[in-house]
Amino acid sequence: MSSSTVGAVSNSKNMGFDVEKEVGEKSGVEESGDERVGNVKRSMSEEASFCATEDDDEDEDEEGRSKIQLGPQYTLKEQLEKDKDDESLRRWKEQLLGSVDVSNVGEALEPEVKILSLSILSPNRPEIVLPIPEDGNPKGLWFTLKEGSRYSLRFSFQVKNNIVSGLKYTNMVWKTGLKVDSTKEMLGTFSPQQEHYTHVIPEETTPSGFFARGSYSARSKFVDDDNKCYLEIHYTFDIQKDWATP
Repeated sequence: MSSSTVGAVSNSKNMGFDVEKEVGEKSGVEESGDERVGNVKRSMSEEASFCATEDDDEDEDEEGRSKIQLGPQYTLKEQLEKDKDDESLRRWKEQLLGSVDVSNVGEALEPEVKILSLSILSPNRPEIVLPIPEDGNPKGLWFTLKEGSRYSLRFSFQVKNNIVSGLKYTNMVWKTGLKVDSTKEMLGTFSPQQEHYTHVIPEETTPSGFFARGSYSARSKFVDDDNKCYLEIHYTFDIQKDWATP
């Protein structure tokens, strides 16, 4: 890839091809201070599922995760019992948990987060629904975007068993072996419930021009504060002059 190609892609101001950008927008219940969030954080267990990829060391250096000492695990019932004399903390926990039936979920230490759907939304275009394979590796080209087009990503997920703290979506993109984008979207802290949560990433615009067109490889992850991975997807996509023909 020539130097002019690198510049054409990495200098784009849209589409999420701004290298190392970070978005702090949250959905769900707003977190209110490190002390309160600390009461719902869980320690990493030996059974936890972690994402093992070639960039994990780089990610840990950037986030300092390898140096963080997280607190002990608590069930949902134990979390409700902790600091119950602190009125403000009690109200915050009640707001977070809402109408959760603690009798059904209060004994589990580990939260369960399942990503139910992923879709690409673009104005005046049909929704592109992306099937999620069991192994997280779509076969072949996953989708095609039109250059210079506005789009956003929408996904829905469900939380079971326990509170998930600091759920985050990350996405890294490469073109001909060079990283051209690194995006992080903080989703927030969520209580277990039957209803699905939905999050839409702020709208972006794909780059345009000869050097922006072509194939890209990418990796998306959904992880929490413990760096526990709930879904990791490795995929390829195209940016072309026009949308793919249905």
